[in-house]
Amino acid sequence: MDNDRLVAVFRALALEAGEKIMEIYESDDFEIKSKSDESPVTAADEAADALISAGLRAEFPDVPLVTEEQAASHMVKGNTFLIVDPLDGTKEFINRRGDFTVNIALVENGVPTRGVVYAPAKQRMFYTLADGRTVEETGPFHANTTGEQIPLAVAAPDDGALMVVASKSHRDQATDDYIAKYAVRDMTSAGSSLKFCLVASGEAELYPRLGRTMEWDTAAGHAVLAGAGGAVVRFDDHTPLTYGKDGFENPFFIAYAPGVTLKAN
Repeated sequence: MDNDRLVAVFRALALEAGEKIMEIYESDDFEIKSKSDESPVTAADEAADALISAGLRAEFPDVPLVTEEQAASHMVKGNTFLIVDPLDGTKEFINRRGDFTVNIALVENGVPTRGVVYAPAKQRMFYTLADGRTVEETGPFHANTTGEQIPLAVAAPDDGALMVVASKSHRDQATDDYIAKYAVRDMTSAGSSLKFCLVASGEAELYPRLGRTMEWDTAAGHAVLAGAGGAVVRFDDHTPLTYGKDGFENPFFIAYAPGVTLKAN
């Protein structure tokens, strides 16, 4: 795998998909449909998926592709594949809250190693470089010209005063009860995979997720966090979260900056 080419393609496709998403987001109205699991899907999800999938298949035809919006791709087996969530945070999109992202990642041997997370409404873009390190690129963004890249590293946490980020749309009592086990300085909420990026950038130190997620929801953010020195572990036994699981469904997990003393569930 040519990682320099991979990063350039991920970045360009994320920007192109983000532009298409914003066209629909800023329109007067857009259609909302329900998938078989009753989760919402919009024209923006479908348009971004078509664009990204075509681009990845053209550039990397020999690498299996898994994408949320194509059920046939969920039959892919193996530990190495491309994985896409073309619009993570559809509820944020529908409610015009801005916390939605484009997510593209490479999983190798069950581990997300390269990824891009782009939040077009917030004009924030995070991605791993060819060597695996994570940067945030500052806008304005141009497809063929890379802007300033700020290297990211997780914060050095103080266990007595942690900054916690939690889901904006999926917060529940179980999550609050678990967070209450920690000494928390402050809390913030965010939608979509931006939560991983806030830990990667040092804006938060702990992100517990006690709810259903799929591998396409987390792979790109996981790669971004890992490239900044962070980790993602299973909630139940604190072992590393792996990818390529049957059905691509994740267990509950904790994303954090090393130095946080994880509490038992």
